[in-house]
Order: sequence, then structure tokens, then C-alpha cells
Amino acid sequence: MRVPITRPPDDDVVVYSIPMRSKFRGITVREGMLWRGPAGWTEFSPFLDYDAAQSAPWLRAAVEQATEPYPAAVRDAIAVNCTVPAIQPDRAREVVFSSGGCRTAKVKVAEPGQSLAEDCSRVAAVREALGSRGAIRVDANANWSVEEAVEAITALDKAARGLEYAEQPCASVDDLARVRRRVGVRIAADESIRRAEDPYLVARAEAADVAVIKLQPLGGIAATMRIAEQIGLPLVVSSALETSVGIGASIALAAALPDLPFACGLNTTKLLVDDSATESLAAVAGYIGVPTKRLVPDNLDAIRAPAQVRQRWLTRLAEVSAQ
Repeated sequence: MRVPITRPPDDDVVVYSIPMRSKFRGITVREGMLWRGPAGWTEFSPFLDYDAAQSAPWLRAAVEQATEPYPAAVRDAIAVNCTVPAIQPDRAREVVFSSGGCRTAKVKVAEPGQSLAEDCSRVAAVREALGSRGAIRVDANANWSVEEAVEAITALDKAARGLEYAEQPCASVDDLARVRRRVGVRIAADESIRRAEDPYLVARAEAADVAVIKLQPLGGIAATMRIAEQIGLPLVVSSALETSVGIGASIALAAALPDLPFACGLNTTKLLVDDSATESLAAVAGYIGVPTKRLVPDNLDAIRAPAQVRQRWLTRLAEVSAQ
């Protein structure tokens, strides 16, 4: 059943603004909204380049999180990857070393203005830091053409001494399928699922080996679990760069899935300078434990946004609620 969009009272909403440790997804500050509902705290944080229609599933997810109980967990800890932004090799090593023991790393590549040689150097540095037994996956955020993807994946696979998978190398499902037929590395779909009118097309087109699922963009736990049940691909639960309030919901989703063969992309509070909670949901020995109760944010005063940012988000909330 689709969760209706219900706007919380403005006075109940905390708008946050948190600097990033490194530029990521083109942003240097992460913003969003937090509020407490009958079931607990929730987060609404669509990226600023999403319009009201694109942001509507994010609000449905937030309303669900605020009002519905989490599903029963079938595991008590989630293996997670560290996320390496498009940074220099020495800093990439530091990210791995400070990741909380993650044995899998997702490395951002295909950053506008950077070269394939820079991507390969970053991936090689991550391999050095992880050692021979760690897993490396790369994420191009749909920035390559088919020919660029084939060339880059081949080179990055060599630099990594074996890639676990390449995430969203191209924008279209047809192009993903073409790349998948030409490389010996698994292809993962992200944007082709969470931003698609038909999230199952990647599976029907045999365009991906792995499905990356994100709770907020897909409309909440119930909606995401329906996709997970029907898509027929191995799953990776990833964050949308939330604070620990939002990460908690994604951990609950990951904990409830029957099969979880890959490390999840949920160790992303480390990309933020601060967090909604003083005890962040972050990796210890490569895992995030599944909380036994809902997280209550205790660091709100430190992350409150200035008045003009708060008003911009309240206006945005009203526009999304009207969808």
C-alpha cells in the first residue's frame, strides 16, 4: 500500500546543514530535514537538484519511517563498504585506513575534469591499502559512453587486480547491456533503478548483475522490499548520504532482506564532518550492528541550519507535499 504524503508541522522540523569532508556528488554541504513521528525520528533529504516530483518518493519514505515499525531483522550486523570520493591516492589510502575495518571499498571514478589515469591511480592506492583479499567496486555515476566504459572498466580492473563490480557506468539501460556484454566485470545498476519509471527494466534487458537499492529514492522500506523481491538480482543496499537517522532505516531494510551477498554502502556518515547523533552508525570491524531500538538524534544543535536554509527547506517541503 502506497504511503500518502503527509507534511509534518513546520515547528516540529529540524533542518540540518553539515559540511562534507570532501566534495562528493558535486556537493560540499549536505542538507536535509529531521522530525519525530509516532514510530520515531525520520529523515527527508533529497538532493537539491531534485525537483518536487523527483523528491516525492523521498517524502513517502520519511513519512513511512516516522509512522511505521521496522520489519523483523534476520541478521544482527551488516557488512559495509567504505566510500572513497574522487580524491588523490594518498587521501584514498587514508579513507580505507580510517574506515572502521571495511574489507570492501567503493571508489568514485569518472569525475568530470579528472582522467582515467587519475582513476586508476586512486584504485591502485585503494588496493594497496586494502590488501589482496579486499574487494573493490567502482562507481561512475553514469558518466561514460559505451566505448569509454569498456576502456575504463578494463583499465580499472587491471589497476584493482580484480574489480567486484562496476556501478552504473552508463546512463541508459541499453548502454549498460552493451557494456555488460563486452567486459568481464559484473555491472551494477543504481540510477537505472532508483530514477527509472520501470525499475525492473535492467533485469529484463539483462543489463546488470547486481541491483543497488536506496530506500529514500525508492519510496521507503515497503516499496523497496517489493522491488527487492521481484527484481531477481543480488542486492546491495546503499545510502543516499543521510545522517545516522536515515542510515538507521536503511540498516533496518538490509537487516530484513533474506539474502545479502555483498557488503552494503551504508558506512557513509564518515563522509560528513558532523552527524545527527554523537554516536554515529558507522563500521566497526567492517560491520554496522543492527540497532535494537530506533536512534534518537542527540546532536541537533550542532547541525542546525541557518534561518535562510531552514526557510528554503520548509518551502521545498510544502512543494513536495503538494505532489
